[in-house]
Amino acid sequence: MGGAGSFLNEQMVLGGDIGGTKTNLALLERNRGSLRIVATESYPSREHQSLEEILDKFMRAHPGRIDVACFGVAGPVRNGRSETTNLPWVVDSGALASRLQVKLVGLLNDLEANAWGIGALEPKDFYVLKDGIADPTGNAAIISAGTGLGEAGLYWDGTARRPIPSEGGHCDFAPRDELQIELLRYLSAQFGHVSKRGRKSCAQVHGHRRCISRRWDCAEDPGKAHRTYLPQRICR
Repeated sequence: MGGAGSFLNEQMVLGGDIGGTKTNLALLERNRGSLRIVATESYPSREHQSLEEILDKFMRAHPGRIDVACFGVAGPVRNGRSETTNLPWVVDSGALASRLQVKLVGLLNDLEANAWGIGALEPKDFYVLKDGIADPTGNAAIISAGTGLGEAGLYWDGTARRPIPSEGGHCDFAPRDELQIELLRYLSAQFGHVSKRGRKSCAQVHGHRRCISRRWDCAEDPGKAHRTYLPQRICR
């Protein structure tokens, strides 16, 4: 993939966020160095056989010229190709370029895409969870809990922060107290391997609720355990 600037030198840009639950697409027009959103659509990913099928629907709804396209996909990307983590899809930048009839399609990890775009946000776009001391030349991390748990980094190269992709959400869940150990045993029996990403996935979140409910003797009302337990944990 070329640098971010190579995409912005074009006029019409198709961008997409390809996730395990939904695929968001946007058609944008570059005008005097800024991007204007022309059209957006969101599609349930699992109801489609491929990204190409979704793109065909989008292009029928919003016909017109596309100069370049770029997609962030949930999963590792190697040589312009990704076998998606949460979908039975293979996404290939060359095949997409042929389908869209464009010279260039960028394909990158979705959290790496977030890292490239975060610099365009303004202070009003952020919500501070915990105050700290800002370091203008420090490294940074992006964590996104969705269908899985996405992670990416930004390292300081002496002049700017540069994004690096990561599949850190797949690392093993490391319990730190008796309750978390109990949770690990419960989820291991249900799912086998338990990762940080897995604990955020839909199936294992339900397992999390069942385990907590059993521990707090509220099996008939799983929400009761979370209303009682989670605030205590968050405040620690």
